[in-house]
Amino acid sequence: MPIYEFKCDKCGHKFGKLCPMGETGENVKCPECNQRYPQKLVSGFAAPGANGGSGASCGGCTASSCAGCR
Repeated sequence: MPIYEFKCDKCGHKFGKLCPMGETGENVKCPECNQRYPQKLVSGFAAPGANGGSGASCGGCTASSCAGCR
């Protein structure tokens, strides 16, 4: 299941939620104010091993793997 990002139209809280594929927000509530139907945001993603496994995709990171960036 992917993690989708949402933004509450009522209080403006942004949050991520593990949801079934294709979730629109219909079955989601804001964890701050309990408002239903938050706005689903468009977000980027990270893929382990991108750019040959180096830190080059991490914008200035010098670690040899993504595990070193925490």
